[in-house]
Amino acid sequence: MRILTLVAAASIPAIVFGQTPTSVNTMSTNPYSLRSLAPVLIVESVEPSIKFWTERLGFTKDNEVPGPDGKLIFASVKKDGVEIMYQTRASVVADNPAVEAELNGRSVGLFITVPTIADLDEIARRTKGAAVVKPRHDTFYGTTEFYIREPGGNVVGFAAPKS
Repeated sequence: MRILTLVAAASIPAIVFGQTPTSVNTMSTNPYSLRSLAPVLIVESVEPSIKFWTERLGFTKDNEVPGPDGKLIFASVKKDGVEIMYQTRASVVADNPAVEAELNGRSVGLFITVPTIADLDEIARRTKGAAVVKPRHDTFYGTTEFYIREPGGNVVGFAAPKS
């Protein structure tokens, strides 16, 4: 459970905790590497979002943490180097009640690129019936994209390079 607390705390900006953001010197002489980024999306209920990714898009459930009532309070899914984590609003607030007001009005949009238009077509087929935020369109920067809303209420954009 402690890991969950750290994940939730790491997903909330420093300003929530009353800290003043500081600037970072980007000219450091000590290089470093990044391995991945996995967003933690705060939702009312984890199960519908996990079901969406696993059943419609072929993601694999990677982790899950049930709460005292047996319902999931945290879970993550993975596919091809993409990981998405979900945590319930109630479990975040239980770990730190002071953040409740800060969670209201926060949002994130996911933008997932795929290699080909055929991949984009398959994702469109698998997500049929999801709320459309922005229909399929070609962009001036060379991609074809569409945006939907997943069951947790978050916007997800899918894009492929135009052929």
